[in-house]
Amino acid sequence: MSYRCKRILMSVLGVIICGISVGMYKRAELGVDPFQSLVSGLNACIPITYGTLYVIINLVLLSFAFIFDKKKIGLATLINLFLLGYVAQFSQELLTKLFPELSFPWKLFLLLAATVVMCFASALYFTADLGVSTYDAVSLIISQKQTKVSFKYCRILADLTCVILGTLLCLFSGYSWGQVFTVVGLGTIITAFFMGPLIDFFNVHVA
Repeated sequence: MSYRCKRILMSVLGVIICGISVGMYKRAELGVDPFQSLVSGLNACIPITYGTLYVIINLVLLSFAFIFDKKKIGLATLINLFLLGYVAQFSQELLTKLFPELSFPWKLFLLLAATVVMCFASALYFTADLGVSTYDAVSLIISQKQTKVSFKYCRILADLTCVILGTLLCLFSGYSWGQVFTVVGLGTIITAFFMGPLIDFFNVHVA
């Protein structure tokens, strides 16, 4: 297999695995990753399918990457934009059918597994260097082009912003606090503080 084919394969697998991890988060019902908490908050206010809304939001973020650093846009960006939301929606529905009832320990296990899987998947398409997701591009561009601050700290700041906005949107749409915690919960807090460092680790030691 040629070097370029390997890079393409890493990009495609990275995006698909990332979508599966989002479905795992949503099935665990202990809080999704920070960006998905923002998407879920918007989805609570805008009654369209999750996959379609994900595409629309990422088209908006794509304009930021296009203006400030076109090099971050590539094959993986387009695959992520049009595929990840629907993979996440499908994987959540499949997990719900396979495991209609989950105890708290199993939910916690699914949450932790989803965090590791998502960080590994992100590192795959980062290393392939064929473009990144529009959300990842924001932190990378701010880190590399604007502030020279480490990526992991830019990612933490971006994640915390998404968590706050996602929470406010869920409350505004009429969610009870119990419903809010299925979107912005333990998993969101874990990923907000540890996704940046974990992706950094997988970039260096695995991908």
